[in-house]
Amino acid sequence: MPAEADFPIAAPGSDYDTVRRILAYITEHWRQQPTIEAIADAAGATPTDVHHLFRRWCGLTPKAFLQAITLDNAKGLLASSASILDTSYEVGLSGPGRLHDLFVTHEAMSPGEWKAGGEGLKLSYGFHPSPFGEALIVATERGLAGLGWVSTSVDGGKVVGGRAEALADMMRRWPHADYRFDPASTRPYAGRIFDPKAWSSETPLRVVLIGTDFEVRVWETLLRIPVGCATTYGDVASHIGKPTAARAVGAAVGKNPISFVVPCHRVIGKSGALTGYHWGLTRKRAILGWEAGQTGEVAA
Repeated sequence: MPAEADFPIAAPGSDYDTVRRILAYITEHWRQQPTIEAIADAAGATPTDVHHLFRRWCGLTPKAFLQAITLDNAKGLLASSASILDTSYEVGLSGPGRLHDLFVTHEAMSPGEWKAGGEGLKLSYGFHPSPFGEALIVATERGLAGLGWVSTSVDGGKVVGGRAEALADMMRRWPHADYRFDPASTRPYAGRIFDPKAWSSETPLRVVLIGTDFEVRVWETLLRIPVGCATTYGDVASHIGKPTAARAVGAAVGKNPISFVVPCHRVIGKSGALTGYHWGLTRKRAILGWEAGQTGEVAA
């Protein structure tokens, strides 16, 4: 198992370093709808700096971002959650929220390959900057297989630490695979995944889903949730023909190895509450707010 010292020094801080501190404050105080002055004070910045930061990072004002991650807005995202999964959208008719899922094409590895714990599977990995902190990207010759993050205590989540901890968490999913540190081969994925200008149905991103049959069915369903929308665990369970399996669906969502691309962050509680996320609720709020900025939509 690689140690932290085996990796090059992490990339310097980005906008997200400040954003996550702001989100940590908002997470504790969102019910009071804090002012820009209070948010800036918590971040150790000026209101002007905070305003420009959010404009640069996600295209929203701090006020609009705060609105995007509140309970009321989440309830609005759920208004048509069931029909979102069952409706076949026509290309170009549903706005920018349709871009991301059209950008992805996927295949599932055989049950035998999964049961073997990835034995014989060659996986390249690298760490790259992203709008949500340093990302760990894992790829096979057939396509993207894993996307996670290096999480701090501010992010929260199941695994907090450095690069070694993030990699070990991903390796536990396929313990017998052959892993190779090769950031040159994973860097192009980072460029395509996090740049909306690179989302194109003409050159789709190939994703390889490695899990049980049930998990793959859940993950394939997540790919149907457009940017700027959300659904519930119960609606996902109903969609796959297992209406009483919401708890099992929740477990499968939590095991999704390809965060953001397979959008497990768009599954929330029936009440609209932003429930648990493997890489931390701070990051889940960041992703949902960032996506609101990409679509230019915040539910009323």
